[in-house]
Amino acid sequence: MRSLLIVRHAKATPALVGALDVARALSERGVAQCAQLRAWANDPHELGRFGPVVALVSSARRTRETFEFAFGDTPLVHEAVFSEAIYNGVRDVSGDQLLRALGELDDGVRSLMVVAHNPSVLELLWRFSPESARERFRTGSAYVVALAETTRVEAGVGELVAHYAPA
Repeated sequence: MRSLLIVRHAKATPALVGALDVARALSERGVAQCAQLRAWANDPHELGRFGPVVALVSSARRTRETFEFAFGDTPLVHEAVFSEAIYNGVRDVSGDQLLRALGELDDGVRSLMVVAHNPSVLELLWRFSPESARERFRTGSAYVVALAETTRVEAGVGELVAHYAPA
């Protein structure tokens, strides 16, 4: 089996009047959330068992920091691609748009990860796990969807198998 890891960026600093949303950094709490994610990513019995992944990461500072602090230089990640197209601070990005962007990276063999924003990540999760519709997607959390080998990533083709949520 291969996997799709859906990650919401860790807790960011509040938006400041006149400041660009794309430039928001992680807060102290967000950095702590990343430390817990990193521990799981390095553990071959936890999140680390789902790699190696090709990661698609929003270009916003808070998502890039989440990726670097939590997953950068870990055995979980084989390759990372940073994308302005999945940053939803300028325009709304739907779960279907995230799915299409992942499909462009999908070779049907390797596992995938997306590090992006809410509500996009929650909408993407719903494409695989409609029963999770009542759940919140907390900052710094990761959901893991099992995908069949050689099947390209598409809605409804996968099963939710794990959830990691730092305190």
